[in-house]
Amino acid sequence: MGTRALSGLLLTVLLLLCGPLQAVELNEDVPEVYIVKKGDTLWDISGIYLREPWLWPELWDVNPQIDNPHLIYPGDELYLVWVDGQPRLRVRRGDMKLSPNMHVSPLDLAIPAIPLDQIGAFLNRNRIMSADDLNNSAYVVAGAQGHLISAPGDHVFGRGPFPDGERAYGIYRAGEAYRDPISNELLGYRAQDIGSARLLTSNRDEVTELEVTRVTEEVRIADRLLPNEERVLDATFYPRAPEREIEDGFMIAVDGGVTQIGTTDIVVLNRGEREGLRVGDVLAIYQTGELVFDQVARDNVLLPDVRAGLAMVFETAEKASYAIVLKASHPLKVGDKVKNP
Repeated sequence: MGTRALSGLLLTVLLLLCGPLQAVELNEDVPEVYIVKKGDTLWDISGIYLREPWLWPELWDVNPQIDNPHLIYPGDELYLVWVDGQPRLRVRRGDMKLSPNMHVSPLDLAIPAIPLDQIGAFLNRNRIMSADDLNNSAYVVAGAQGHLISAPGDHVFGRGPFPDGERAYGIYRAGEAYRDPISNELLGYRAQDIGSARLLTSNRDEVTELEVTRVTEEVRIADRLLPNEERVLDATFYPRAPEREIEDGFMIAVDGGVTQIGTTDIVVLNRGEREGLRVGDVLAIYQTGELVFDQVARDNVLLPDVRAGLAMVFETAEKASYAIVLKASHPLKVGDKVKNP
């Protein structure tokens, strides 16, 4: 079976596993042909066509002449067709030549689903850690010759569990505690990147010596030493609606401590893997309706919640998640609700 046929078969199987496609609703005055530009994202393009961009799989059609119809490049033409009464987008390669060979383009030129650079930089600086993970991790017990560590090349002594075979460690500092606004349950802590270190002595010793290899700020006593983990952001994940109903979800913190939250800001949600959230899940942001006085009935009435934006989850922990705001119709704030779109 050829590569193109196999790709088409795999996509067909995926669509069957995902279930029947939903009907999509187009925006008004959508273009019949759109030329992909550098800087576009699939989210942007889906938003041009769809009132609900997270339903992008229902819009993109199978393109048997393209090995992966969800990888598009600047210069490609997207054109709208109707199949069984439903709109579908198809792709025509901008520089494709008719030949039996595959159309090859570098993957780093492909149009991403969302702006990945900002998310990648954030993930390099932050983790969500549970209280148990934090309390049971190794930590800085002293600096060489009693000094605090502030530059690469300095040495530090660590105490605690150092897994066998691990030589490279991140230095983290416990930061803000994340709590559920309703139950007050501790959901985890923000672990802030301070630097990196490499093991110098045996990780079986009670006190382990390490060399600092990178710092973002001065290392302190009690900073945590965590094995480096591979945190590669998948450039091919796409926004979608959650599989489960998300209840009592809130934005509980925001990166940078700003008071007003807008598009591309990164927020912390009080819902995580145990509630069924996955990387790529899109949630609608709602602001609590105002309490107003009804002058006719002469009593107070609570207005319904007002939809004010969209956010997409890009990192999940057991009880909390990081999300990026994809759309905000007006300024948002910590405490706003998140629900299924």
